[in-house]
Amino acid sequence: MEVTTLKSKVCFVIMGFGKKSDPESKITYDLDKTYKNIIRPAVIEAGYECVRADEILDSGLIDKSMYALLMQADLVIADITTYNPNAIYELGIRHGVRPQSTIILKEKNGKIPFDLDHNTMCMYTHMGEDIGYEEVIRCKNYLISLIENISKQQQVDSPLYQFINNINPPVLPQEEYISLIDDLAEKENLIFAVVEKAKAKMSEGDFESAAKYWDKAHQNAPNEPYFIQQKALSVYKSEVPSPATALTDALNIISELSPDEASTNDPETLGITGAIYKNQWLLSGDIASLERAITYYGKCFNIRNDYYTGENYALCLDMKSNQSKDAEEKIYAKFEAKKTREKIVSTLLDIIEYGDFDTRIDRMWIYATLSHCYLALGNDEEHHKFEALFMTESPVEWQVKTYETSKQELVQLHGGK
Repeated sequence: MEVTTLKSKVCFVIMGFGKKSDPESKITYDLDKTYKNIIRPAVIEAGYECVRADEILDSGLIDKSMYALLMQADLVIADITTYNPNAIYELGIRHGVRPQSTIILKEKNGKIPFDLDHNTMCMYTHMGEDIGYEEVIRCKNYLISLIENISKQQQVDSPLYQFINNINPPVLPQEEYISLIDDLAEKENLIFAVVEKAKAKMSEGDFESAAKYWDKAHQNAPNEPYFIQQKALSVYKSEVPSPATALTDALNIISELSPDEASTNDPETLGITGAIYKNQWLLSGDIASLERAITYYGKCFNIRNDYYTGENYALCLDMKSNQSKDAEEKIYAKFEAKKTREKIVSTLLDIIEYGDFDTRIDRMWIYATLSHCYLALGNDEEHHKFEALFMTESPVEWQVKTYETSKQELVQLHGGK
């Protein structure tokens, strides 16, 4: 039977999933925000069917469908932010099999690989957790224009075909290619919808439902770390069937990413593992869980230097200082917690003063963290100031509960009001 479901020209998007850290700058970027807010709408508005690479891999390895897309897709967009090894490898294959119609995206920070610095490239500014509204509009419009120009001009942009003349790219029979694309586009749309539903449930505080959606995404792409991380996070926060069992289940899930290995440097994996052990300590009083929480949080904070991990690292150090019977260990833990909070305060005040603070979606949590840090450092005036600013962001019930729980922990450890 003749295939008729292919809607338009196909754009194959090469990039990572979820939050990934740049190995050089140590900044963690939410790449899903790039895809959802810039790439996908630009591609669709330019008249292309959009298929994302990581969403079609069942085995985590490049297979026939991937080679077919790299060979025959009308357009390939490769986001090499964080230098995702799969994206770099697949980009190399694309340059080897297709002379033109390849666009490279990259966040403006970090170096551009020498072999790519003369290629068609779209640079954008990513704030880590989100992308500013004006930057989204600018970059989306620029990408649409770039796609339209490339479609019209069909200029050679592959380094191989630029430097070596008179070679012919490989060709896949059109019937086979269209059949593959129809199947993959359907699957991609399914996973994209599942991921969006999972995120929506998490934002609502319905972590039990979110865990089910992340599990469905994980089943479709079992080797994607982001799905494993978010599934573990949702499971432990769901407290189903009980808080203790949920934490044990979450540890079993995150163990797929080998957080105990010294070579594991993914901040999301380390941070979530630290959170699980911290909650085990709070639930059971097992000092070994507290020690592990400090290890994971500390390693994550050293890699990413983000305020959320740092605040939890400092809190666990406070708990250790209170529990330890060794005088020197008590002093060290207390001192390290103080220095960590001072570093967090300095970083966040710089963000408020010099960064694009008005466009950040995490303003509420920056205020909350500053309030908590000042409380622990004994500065009640600044604590109350930033607590009031936190409330002006109109937090919902679960967000207020999270804030108050952390505050009460600090009051018990440090005093204050």
